[in-house]
Amino acid sequence: MTDLKKLPTDKLYIDGNWVNSAAGELHAVINPASEEKICDVIQGTAEDVDLAVAAARRAFKDWRHSRAAKRQALMHAIADGMEARKQDLIAAISAALGCPAHITEWLHVDGPIYAMRYYADRAAEMEKTEKAGHSVVLREPVGVCGFITPWNYPLHQFVGKVAPALAAGCTMIQKPSEITPLQDYVMADIIDAAGLPAGVFNLVPGPGPVVGAALSAHEDIDMVSFTGSTRAGIEVAKAAAPTVKRVTQELGGKSPLIITPDANLEEAVRWGCEDVFINSGQTCTALTRMLVPAERYDEAVAIAKQVAEDVAMGTDKEAFMGPLSSARQRDIVRGYIDKGVAEGARLVTGGSDAPADFPKGFYVKPTVFADVSNNMTIAREEIFGPVTCLIPYRNMDEAIAIANDTEYGLSSGVWARDAESAMPVVRRIEAGLCFVNGGEFNYDAPFGGYKRSGNGREFGEAGLDEFIELKSVQLPA
Repeated sequence: MTDLKKLPTDKLYIDGNWVNSAAGELHAVINPASEEKICDVIQGTAEDVDLAVAAARRAFKDWRHSRAAKRQALMHAIADGMEARKQDLIAAISAALGCPAHITEWLHVDGPIYAMRYYADRAAEMEKTEKAGHSVVLREPVGVCGFITPWNYPLHQFVGKVAPALAAGCTMIQKPSEITPLQDYVMADIIDAAGLPAGVFNLVPGPGPVVGAALSAHEDIDMVSFTGSTRAGIEVAKAAAPTVKRVTQELGGKSPLIITPDANLEEAVRWGCEDVFINSGQTCTALTRMLVPAERYDEAVAIAKQVAEDVAMGTDKEAFMGPLSSARQRDIVRGYIDKGVAEGARLVTGGSDAPADFPKGFYVKPTVFADVSNNMTIAREEIFGPVTCLIPYRNMDEAIAIANDTEYGLSSGVWARDAESAMPVVRRIEAGLCFVNGGEFNYDAPFGGYKRSGNGREFGEAGLDEFIELKSVQLPA
């Protein structure tokens, strides 16, 4: 396994080479469990972005016309490299994010490897034509893309953008979060070893207001894909507007889980709590508002309390939940917990004080709130921490009204007697994703949100569509 300190984190990857930044400074990457520095990573500049975009633009001239079979083979070689260096990817994510390594493997790495192969096998879609009356419809790549990925699921979002772009014949500049950039260095090394043509993939880490802003506004970038907060997504869209580039966004969420009266309450509440606590609550799709029938509310609260108090914390093989990603994120989550108490919610278990067993590290206790109304701050704003809110409802109309009373529409959940009885409830929820009776995330299906949770879709066939321009060729009738 690669020593993370030996990754070339003082360099950028541009035009097939590891190069120095024009003037960038180094930024420390911190292990959130130990609070110790892992390494320093270069922070790119707008000038670096210009060089990367120029390389991507040059590469696009040939890459856009490459045979689908060539792109497929190269992408499978990348997936092979990910398999071979799986432990490096696990180590890079676990060290910087704080997710226990044994969970990082299945939560953060296995799915992206599958998704890389999924899109490799769909490169051939670009060579298909469609008859439309006396016309032929062709598929062409959208062009040079700028990718801005988050810290909470860094490899997941990397592959969700890079893989369909490669399959379509696009070239790209990738900007990871300053908090979790290390897996991107491993991926750049894998991509280089796979033999991807120079300039097709470029890596420029750096701060959002510098590198992200430069990518969003750049006149030679045809598309920008952003995953992060709704606030930052608005700024990306504003910066992109003058050049009329395509913009896709996967933004915030405050998602409901409706537990129906005929559901197995023990299974539903346990799964709902674990859904919030996994990855330390740093999941955009987390079902942080648990809607429970009023007549079973006290029982549900008791189950949630027990689940939270049984959570094993730390980073060893027995741990379920690690630290928050940074001191800043820990402080934000603690502030929300204090706000919940101040607004009258009942703190069932957890709280904002530091866990006694973890004097070091950015840990927050798994926290359960009861007696929450949907107008409280903790029920309206994305906390991004291990905090769940239990809200009672009297009938299904009220449950649906509460579920949809949010500016977000990214995710949702229904736990009912069975999947068939859940579907009428699913159809009434305003969200792009719904987990029924514990169904797992599916990379074959589209992922994205309604309302202020973003625009566009990732994964599945719809994820490839985002990178395609359609050309209608009008033939003589």
